[in-house]
Amino acid sequence: MSRARTLPAAETSRPMLYLALTKPDVSFLVVMTTLAGFYLGSRGALDWLLMAHTVFATTLVAAGTSALNHFIERRTDAHMRRTAMRPLPSGQLSAREAQAFGLILVAIGVAYLALTAGIEASLLGVFTSASYLAVYTPLKRHTALATAVGAIPGAMPPLIGWVAAGRTLNLEAFVLFAVLFLWQFPHFMAISWMYREDYARAGLHMIPPGDQSRGTATFLIILLTGLALLPVSLLTSILGLTGPLYYFGAVVVGFLLIQVCLWAGRTKSNVRAKWLMHATVLHLPLLLSLMMYDKLPR
Repeated sequence: MSRARTLPAAETSRPMLYLALTKPDVSFLVVMTTLAGFYLGSRGALDWLLMAHTVFATTLVAAGTSALNHFIERRTDAHMRRTAMRPLPSGQLSAREAQAFGLILVAIGVAYLALTAGIEASLLGVFTSASYLAVYTPLKRHTALATAVGAIPGAMPPLIGWVAAGRTLNLEAFVLFAVLFLWQFPHFMAISWMYREDYARAGLHMIPPGDQSRGTATFLIILLTGLALLPVSLLTSILGLTGPLYYFGAVVVGFLLIQVCLWAGRTKSNVRAKWLMHATVLHLPLLLSLMMYDKLPR
């Protein structure tokens, strides 16, 4: 922690420090899944302007939530090698600056959603932010079940896009939610395994108790959720939202992900966990792109 504080603040510009608070990788995931939810929920001609408003507003909520997460976890981040150089533990931004920045972004994003996409979308945005910050974030200090709880707000952006497109939260919408919910387990548990020592040093429970050295439970969860993701992802075609091209494409990409889960679980090494993480990063955009490409007319 002391080493991080010696970094000269001038090495990173303030705009870049504020950008780092928004966790751009997470924001990209929000953009992608919100856009997919809106597109798949749209009927008739696509309202490009409303879609842009919805994606932008949801991204603001996500970015503000990430900044507030930096604020809440600033002391925890200081104990982990991978996060010690973040703007707050490194002393390059103050806690008050991060808190104000996050609150402003969330407030603007929620209001923007209400004005452009409707109250229902806005309320879903509030729920997403509040559940992430008030439930998932503190729960990480107490139980590894926090991963499952955190997957709920993580799977909300497609629902925001869906209702913004004028649809009700029906079975099709919850299938999209379930796809993203299940996808997060192989993705985030691979990351948790790679950085398990860092998380343990900070007192965060990101993998099952007693699994620190063996990884048996961690990789079993990864495999089971990877297996469950395949049939769930096929439901969009069974329900008539997507066509046969998506169905067979989802079988292929789902089967490949399962193979990577099995491969990573054989040695449970950090290297293979990293490859699994990369595989999940490739899997989700492919799956959503296939959904959007093969969406059936409504």
